[in-house]
Amino acid sequence: MKVLGISGSLRGDSHNTKLLHAAAELFPDEVELELWNGLKAVPPYDEDDDVDPAPAAVAGLRAALAGADAVLFATPEYNSSVPGQLKNALDWASRPVATNVLRNKPVAVVGASAGAFGAVWSQAELRKVLAAIGARVVDGEVAVGHASTRFDEEGRLNDDSLREQLGEVVEALVAAAEARPAQQLVAA
Repeated sequence: MKVLGISGSLRGDSHNTKLLHAAAELFPDEVELELWNGLKAVPPYDEDDDVDPAPAAVAGLRAALAGADAVLFATPEYNSSVPGQLKNALDWASRPVATNVLRNKPVAVVGASAGAFGAVWSQAELRKVLAAIGARVVDGEVAVGHASTRFDEEGRLNDDSLREQLGEVVEALVAAAEARPAQQLVAA
């Protein structure tokens, strides 16, 4: 099984990318977490540019999402919401509406921020956007507040409670991905 990890942060030393690395350690051995790092290259969404073939960065995003059994998003919080570049990428991924690459795909959302709330608002906003796109959003939340103190020098999560919460989200995402083929057969 392949899970795609997408960090909503473009920063090189991103706490959210570190959170995805921490999640990678918690997946079962038979699950591969592939980190996608093409967010910065995705151009601003413009319906005039939404043609076939899609811009290269958009085609890469759509292919990565289509090739994954599930997606784990880690989002920072910018102005109490989702970072613009992440929302923009999801706008591209949501087209065409009826057959987009996230439709019925299991997704989970976690987040880290420098402030006390751990990107709680942006996680809620991102869940709303993903549900509107048609993704199957897994319950569970990991809010890593004061993120600069939650990772050690090697970038590993150093808080057992947060690691446990992250493990629960990982477990729920894997279970949703494993249940997906059976649900598709029933729907057919």
